[in-house]
Amino acid sequence: MSIDSIYMERALQLAKNGLGYTAPNPMVGAVIVHDNCLIGEGYTSTYGGPHAEVNAINSVKDKGLLSKATLYVTLEPCSHHGKTPPCADLIVKHKIPRVVIGILDPHDKVAGKGVKQLKNAGCKVILGILEKECMEHHKRFLTFHQKQRPYIILKWAQSNDGYIAPEKDKRSITAQPYWISNHYSKQLVHKWRSQEQAILVGAKTVLDDNPKLNVRQWSGKSPIRIIIDRNLGIKGNYHVLDQSVRTIIFTHINDNSLWLSAIEYEVIDFSKNIPQQICNALYKYNITSVLIEGGAKTLQSFIDYDFWDEARIITGQNSFGDGLKSPHLSGKLNRTAQVETDVLNIYNND
Repeated sequence: MSIDSIYMERALQLAKNGLGYTAPNPMVGAVIVHDNCLIGEGYTSTYGGPHAEVNAINSVKDKGLLSKATLYVTLEPCSHHGKTPPCADLIVKHKIPRVVIGILDPHDKVAGKGVKQLKNAGCKVILGILEKECMEHHKRFLTFHQKQRPYIILKWAQSNDGYIAPEKDKRSITAQPYWISNHYSKQLVHKWRSQEQAILVGAKTVLDDNPKLNVRQWSGKSPIRIIIDRNLGIKGNYHVLDQSVRTIIFTHINDNSLWLSAIEYEVIDFSKNIPQQICNALYKYNITSVLIEGGAKTLQSFIDYDFWDEARIITGQNSFGDGLKSPHLSGKLNRTAQVETDVLNIYNND
């Protein structure tokens, strides 16, 4: 591994600290090196705060070394004014002579303009170091800007014989989840929730399970709740209406007298491509990633219309014999892991 790759790998390690906090901004990592010695590092702050390059430059004690240093950054430095000033301006201001970049920024406000500004200022710019790894790390941001939709992760738990839920007579009369996975898998799912901007389920899942769709068994921010409720059948004391988390409901009822004041509503045409309409709306809301947790019909619709990027399937030990069949997908098996008694398979839509 080259010296540049070693320092870019460190930048990627740092970047992961922003997972779940920086969206819709990318979670970037940056490292500053002088004479083969790491003198500064940083990652993107919570949305609205300083970017990785700013934090890295600010961490350098002797600013005089910057004019003889190399900056490593996982994504092209921004060149436009947003909530913060352009990072490219700061790099030029401190006369950092060499900048190593993992991948270009696909955002139309950047898209090569950052590199051009650095080169025009006399910086030596090197592109494509650990490019594949940087693309994987920035997959949410890249998907959002290249496909104009969120990065979509499907998740479900299934029995050993392939059912997502047992027959009704095996379930409680009151609406509550029927647990297939073990405690460790539940905790893992809460970790996943903390990493994504939004979580999506259909109305049947809410009516059957009354889920909270928040983060409880992990430390982190709860995602925006997205509910597909065609006829606004969810009424009363369901957790998703408790106003504790921002909630958006997709419906065909265009009557705001039936809408709750603290909930956001999106009216769509249920006779057309529902996943496409939802993705269009979430793009408008600047939501870069969504975790879809159910139910089977909702999951299958996103699979059938080919609106998914990753699927995380947890298989428990128990068998149902009958019940609601798990969704069916064709994808590339990327990884298999044992979570105590459960098996986790992660697929990519290639």
